Amino acid sequence: MRDIKAGLPMRQRARMPRAKRKRDALPSLNYTRRGFRLKGGRLHLAGGIGLTVVWSRDLPAAPTSVRVFRDSLGHWYASFVVAVRIQPLPDTHRAIGIDWGVRETATTTSDPHDLPHAQHGKRAAAKLARHQKQMARRKPARGKAASKGYRKACRAAAKVHKKIARQRQDVGRKWAKKVVRDFDELAVEDFRPKFLAKSTMARKAADAAIGATKTALIAMARKHGRVVHLVHPAHTTMDCAQCGARTKHALPLSERTYACTACGAVSPRDKNSARVMLVRAGLDPAGADGGRPAGASLRQAA
Repeated sequence: MRDIKAGLPMRQRARMPRAKRKRDALPSLNYTRRGFRLKGGRLHLAGGIGLTVVWSRDLPAAPTSVRVFRDSLGHWYASFVVAVRIQPLPDTHRAIGIDWGVRETATTTSDPHDLPHAQHGKRAAAKLARHQKQMARRKPARGKAASKGYRKACRAAAKVHKKIARQRQDVGRKWAKKVVRDFDELAVEDFRPKFLAKSTMARKAADAAIGATKTALIAMARKHGRVVHLVHPAHTTMDCAQCGARTKHALPLSERTYACTACGAVSPRDKNSARVMLVRAGLDPAGADGGRPAGASLRQAA
């Protein structure tokens, strides 16, 4: 309904929901406090089910609920809900502005903290295509059971997808940890990557995993008590971080250098946008290279 109200053409609208067959859905079970217990390193579920758990990390507090689910590879996981306590980090008295993009996943006001596009999906595209072609050749006819070769190809493709997802998650979390450790306040572009799915940059934007990286950054900042300022992305590529002037026309994506006609400042387009994040968040941009002095007003470029 939202797509209809937005006036999207038929080819871009979401289709009608379809009933999910039970045999096609991945199984999952949810248990509240009275439905499970932890004893001797084992997870005991209601109904006399006892499971040996391989712990990824120690639980910080007593869990209030647990979700047991299976992924596409047939691996079972237990996800616990616990009360999280803030783990404070030493104060650095520094702030950083972050601008999201496709050429570089994140451009910041600090060069060592830029996040380049890792292109995990692009590097694995050939292997994934090979397995998907095998699936297409071995796909069973409607109403017939899948062959052993088809199931094997499905599992191989699922393993590639899983590896790509884990690589993106690992890179995003490590980068988020580095940023949160080195800065007290974060001015982050409140970027909504959904619109990129309808553009010519859809595949590269999806491979960058901007939404997942942004979520990991915000979660890491909250975990360690850092302050996050979400900045509205409107006109961030048109404003000058040095004097506050705004260009009369939007810059095309092919133009990678921002040149202000009011003050003459010249800087890389994404670096200027990252500095604008700091200014809009009300932070002192003195620590950023070429930042605009605090309190400078916004004016139109000549």
